[in-house]
Formats: sequence, C-alpha cells, structure tokens
Amino acid sequence: MATVTTRVGRLHVEVEGSGPPAVLWHSLFVDGATWGRLRPDLAKERTLVLIDGPGHGRSGAAPGPFTLTDCADAAREVLAALAISTPVDWIGNAWGGHVGVFFASAHPDLCASLVTIASPITALSPADRRSVRLLRALHRLAGPRPVAGILADVLLGKGFPDTEATATVKAAFVRADRAGMRQAIRSISLDRPDATDRLAAIKAPTLMATGADDPLCTPDDTKAWAARIPDGRDVVLSGAGHLAPLFAPRTADVIKEFWAG
Repeated sequence: MATVTTRVGRLHVEVEGSGPPAVLWHSLFVDGATWGRLRPDLAKERTLVLIDGPGHGRSGAAPGPFTLTDCADAAREVLAALAISTPVDWIGNAWGGHVGVFFASAHPDLCASLVTIASPITALSPADRRSVRLLRALHRLAGPRPVAGILADVLLGKGFPDTEATATVKAAFVRADRAGMRQAIRSISLDRPDATDRLAAIKAPTLMATGADDPLCTPDDTKAWAARIPDGRDVVLSGAGHLAPLFAPRTADVIKEFWAG
C-alpha cells in the first residue's frame, strides 16, 4: 500500500500480482473494494495498480475542482512514483473508464491497452443531471448513510439479490470523505464533458464493455462508441449492471480473453 501526492490530492494505491503493469480505477461513488472479486484472477497475469480516486476510499479530497485530464495526469504521477515506465493496461469502471479514455488519447505511448466498463462517453442528459443534483443535495443535508441504499439500487438494480455486493457498495459510499465525495460528484459527473471526439485518438487496442442490465450505459451506445476507436471492439456482459466488476468471474474472463487476443 502507498499514498502518492498528486495534482488531485493524496491518492491511496495498492499494488498486487506479477507481470506487466495494469492500472485499475473504480466507478464514482465506490472505491477499490469493488475490484475484490476480480483481483485474484487478474493478479495472476498482471501487476495490478489499484487507485482510489480523490475523495473515495482511503484517498483524500482533491484541493479544488478537477477534471478528467487532471485524473489522467494524476495516474501518470502515481506510475512515476512507483517507478513504472513501461506502457500499462488500463481497466476502468465508469469514472475509471472515463479517465482511461483521457489517459489513452493523451498519452498513447503509456497505454498498452484499454478496457472501459460501463463508461458513458457523452455528458449527462438533463434528466440524469437532475437526479445527480438531488443525490448530491441529499448527501450534503443528510449524510451518506440515508443515501447509500438508494445509490445501491441505482448501481446494482433494485432488489439485487447479492447482499455481499450491495454491502460493498454501501460501505464504500459511507466511508468516503464527505466533502471530497460531493466535490467529485460535481467535477466528474455534473461537469463531465462529452469525450466522443477523443475516441479516434486512442491508438491502443480497446474493449468497451457494459452490462446487459445497465440502464446508465446501454449496449447500443457502447457499440457505437467502440466503432469510433481504430482498434476498438465492444462486448455485453450478460447479467451484469453498472458495477460489472462485482459480477465475477465473467468480467475477469472477458478481460483475460481480451489481453490474450
């Protein structure tokens, strides 16, 4: 475990496994714990660098508003601090996929491959923006605990039967830095730009995955975005929702097949 000081604050980093380096960056609202079911399989083939984003997990809040470009540059700072100079395989869920798109498009020499999981490339729709603003306001007024159940229903599906996965989501949201979480919601969700024009600049082999049951990132949209990447392809994860890393082992198998191919 390590703490690396970056432009978006102090980031908690864990390193596990052996082989070529792979960076894992989680979804907004949760943290690196959501990779727990994938880590044993992926660590057999890669040295995993798991980053908790600013305001999440054991990372501190960012010193001010930040962008996806800032996050991608912070990942470079993490890699430099760990003395990793070879190109990395990037795996990102939602927010992590957004950062991966900015990282791969801006620094093609540093990205060996890119996997995005449930990462909408366009900005929020007006309806989604209203929902996120409401969630952020509830978090500010009532704290994270009353909001955690609502959030788990959105990310996993109402009545999701996997109680362990539900507990993982709730615990991650509750333990996050409160002010840092609201800042991240503003910076990375409400202010998220449309990144469609960046896709053509990605040179690395890219797999854009989404869950068949994910209402926030549909298979049709994902297929269209992948088609804009020179070496892009898409896959639908059957039975998975927005937090597909919790749906192991299928997600791990898809990633390993992509690496092997």
